[in-house]
Amino acid sequence: MSVKKTKVHLISGFLGTGKTTALKSLMAQKDPNEKWVIIVNEFGEIGIDGAVLSDDGIPVTEIAGGCLCCTAGAQMGSTVQKMLRDAEPDRLMIEASGLAHAASVIDELKAPPLKDLVEIAAVFTVVDPRQFIDANYANQALYKDQIGVCDVLVASKTGLCTPEQMAEFHDKASKLFPPKAKVVEVQNAQLDIQWLDIPVVEKSRYRIKALPDNTMGFQSEGFTFPAGKEFDGERLTHFFNDLPKMTEGLVRAKGVFQVLGTWVWLNWVDGQWGANQVSWRRDSRFELIAKSFDADLIQQKLNEAMEK
Repeated sequence: MSVKKTKVHLISGFLGTGKTTALKSLMAQKDPNEKWVIIVNEFGEIGIDGAVLSDDGIPVTEIAGGCLCCTAGAQMGSTVQKMLRDAEPDRLMIEASGLAHAASVIDELKAPPLKDLVEIAAVFTVVDPRQFIDANYANQALYKDQIGVCDVLVASKTGLCTPEQMAEFHDKASKLFPPKAKVVEVQNAQLDIQWLDIPVVEKSRYRIKALPDNTMGFQSEGFTFPAGKEFDGERLTHFFNDLPKMTEGLVRAKGVFQVLGTWVWLNWVDGQWGANQVSWRRDSRFELIAKSFDADLIQQKLNEAMEK
């Protein structure tokens, strides 16, 4: 008999972007027949957000003292287990502090014993577009972590932005890899409750939705693999090295892969491979654009690069 898992939604974002307001907007639209519980990770000795949220009749627990994934990591695990046991909720909403490493929170939820109790549903990151397009923010590891891990990227404070800033925001957001399930503009951090149930799992094979202008008439394909299926680093290296031989006119090749318990982003640029660690946790995936290639052969080689 399978146990019904509680859907978990993480709401992340830098300080002052409107995370609490976003969560309250969802609470105001909640189906009365659904049971929710909320965990707030307020940074500081005296929490404020928990008091703000608790007047809606939804159980709220606060983990104070900083980042969910470090000083409060063990406390989060026991807190989640207790809330699931006591309330048997349909959804668990976690509002992470602006200093929380969102990917580490998800890792905590995916580790035993929680992985058998919860399902990671749509993850939200709320951003100020002016910060999103500012290299001083965009290059910070914590900021990249919050952007990289989300399924839904929410632009708040849009009324304070110029049309040029919003255009730049959408341009940069459209080029994120892996692509977001949804990029939205909101007024006063007001979210649509239907966004909680957007599809977050890609098909195993898919066409790349937006191609660069210079690739008209080229062949494109995306491949996804479920989180939990790890790749062998050495086999992956051989795959990358052999890829130019398996394609004609290679234009773009990039992917995120789970390797040795971490996540690695690989990108082919100007005939060379580059690698970086990333926060993406949803799936391993690879995208390819070239004049021609055998997609079945590419998938076969990717399967062979996985850990046995």
